[in-house]
Amino acid sequence: MTRRPGFPAKLDSGPSRGAAPRPNAPQPSRSALDRTLPPGGLGLDSQAVRTRMVEKLAAQGISDARVLGAMGAVERHRFVDTALITQAYEDTSLPIGLGQTISKPNVVARMIELLLGGRTDAQGRLGRVLEIGTGCGYQAAVLARVASEVYSIERLRGLHDKARENLRTFRLANVHLLFGDGMVGYAKGAPYAGIIAAAGGQSVPQAWIDQLAVGGRIVAPTVMADGKQALVVLEKTPHEMKQCVLEAVHFVPLKSGIA
Repeated sequence: MTRRPGFPAKLDSGPSRGAAPRPNAPQPSRSALDRTLPPGGLGLDSQAVRTRMVEKLAAQGISDARVLGAMGAVERHRFVDTALITQAYEDTSLPIGLGQTISKPNVVARMIELLLGGRTDAQGRLGRVLEIGTGCGYQAAVLARVASEVYSIERLRGLHDKARENLRTFRLANVHLLFGDGMVGYAKGAPYAGIIAAAGGQSVPQAWIDQLAVGGRIVAPTVMADGKQALVVLEKTPHEMKQCVLEAVHFVPLKSGIA
């Protein structure tokens, strides 16, 4: 097995397109966040709230027990801005700053279920995963419960810092956050059992294909000939890349460089 690199890692950043604006106000502390939740264990910090979300996901067709368990375990309200916290468990995307969003719970669950595709290691988990577009860190936290290791790259410094803060209290030893250009992947961590992207490009970058292990999958939104995005699954065999085009989706565009 390829020896994984040490962390924190330093990426070759390539040409910069300018520094991203830093948040003007500090993120609320956990205690401040908790004070916005209703008392008595019946608010957003209640397991019952996440259980209802999981029941809706199952009704929508998500069937992998590992995915449903991970979605029920990760507190999504910890990853959204305080002003939007009451919407945290609705099946909707929410803004997280810098023109980016946190994906709908159904989309997160659907993409991770496709990534797993019935494949596991001896411990019942997917192996090493590369996530393109950390965002606020929510999907990385869910992936951490179904994969042995998660390498997550974010090109926007402001979001990279936000994800690091959001994930700090979860103490996920198998999640490694990287600041860099996701289009070039992260070769030092390859080969990956799965690659999952939170942004859609005109095509899947060759670097991702090169860094994918044989038998691995890429799940990514991709722009089709009609100009609209669709969810695409690529599976690497010893001889070819098999492609399956699924439902229409709408993700932010995949961009190169850092900001």
